[in-house]
Amino acid sequence: MCPLPVKPRALSDSVDSGSPTLPSRARRHLALRLDDAWLGFQTRLAIRRGRVETVIPYTGYGTTSWVRVLARVVRSDARDTGTSAQASGLKPLQDGMRGWRNFTSAPVAHAAVRVTVAGTVHDVEADRGGVVDAHIPVAFDAGWHTITLQSGGSSIVEAPVQIVADDTDFGVVSDIDDTVMVTALPRPFLAAWNTFVLDEHARTPTPGMAVLYERIVRTAPSAPVVYLSTGAWNVAPTLSRFLSRNLYPAGPKLLTDWGPTPDRWFRSGQEHKRTSLERLAAEFPGIKWLLVGDDGQHDEAIYAEFAQRHPQNVRAIAIRQLSVGEAVLAGGRSKSPAQPTPGVPWIYSPDGAGMSAQLEQMGIIRRGDRSPDVPEASG
Repeated sequence: MCPLPVKPRALSDSVDSGSPTLPSRARRHLALRLDDAWLGFQTRLAIRRGRVETVIPYTGYGTTSWVRVLARVVRSDARDTGTSAQASGLKPLQDGMRGWRNFTSAPVAHAAVRVTVAGTVHDVEADRGGVVDAHIPVAFDAGWHTITLQSGGSSIVEAPVQIVADDTDFGVVSDIDDTVMVTALPRPFLAAWNTFVLDEHARTPTPGMAVLYERIVRTAPSAPVVYLSTGAWNVAPTLSRFLSRNLYPAGPKLLTDWGPTPDRWFRSGQEHKRTSLERLAAEFPGIKWLLVGDDGQHDEAIYAEFAQRHPQNVRAIAIRQLSVGEAVLAGGRSKSPAQPTPGVPWIYSPDGAGMSAQLEQMGIIRRGDRSPDVPEASG
């Protein structure tokens, strides 16, 4: 596996040095200054209301020599967390919080987080949005393991991590919206609806996709299933419950953070997918990925670009064909045909059953027993 930096660190929010005569704050564009002001207001209000630091754990992944730890630190009502929640019969934050409350909870910028892995404590730092994304050296056997996280005086929380065997040569990267769940919403409203309104009970699974992924995991029990989405980390708990409730295989979710970056007003969902794929190729150079997405907008182009750059890391590309109504709500289908990808087959189908039949013909799927030690999906 490829070596990565050992020292965990948060993503930098600073701007390149630029002109040395300008003060640092002047180099921060308006969107960042507005975002900082909003974060400051959220934090002061949360502290006045007695909100406490809370770690929301997400599913991590890694190899036998390192693990990628994912989590988010926010200020939340003490009744939603830890022993207070258990004593009052409320669900913990990561399980019981509706989307809008997850979104409005103040993140703890640059929170100091203690990560305990196999008895060893590692100190890491969240980014300005409270997101922890840390690379930590470990000595784990392949399979599922549990680590713990704590920030300040928060309750200690557990996070599952999937350790991929060193000889694993196949895995799945799957889009979420319009691929494993039918959104049936105009794109401009999708993020707001998913964040503020919908819970997992109201979401509709794409026909046949859970069965498809189950068949893949039965065929290749060691194959990781990574869910790659442009959705915000705020909705990770809801997405996890949806995937678990509809019997999708457990696996890490690679989401993004809303808000500005040092050089733009809004984060690019397409760029998030591109950089995530590049990272997976670097972290697992021996794995060939089955890339699963839909034909509404950008998945075809992003997957084709990746296959052209890393043909040795792509087993096949599977694209779900949206119905006419879904395509209209998604803002149309991909405008241009995908670029040629010699040696990388493509399949198209409106549902999981059609994909399953084609992947079986290609030898990617066969009948078999699923490994019994896969846990329920976490955040």
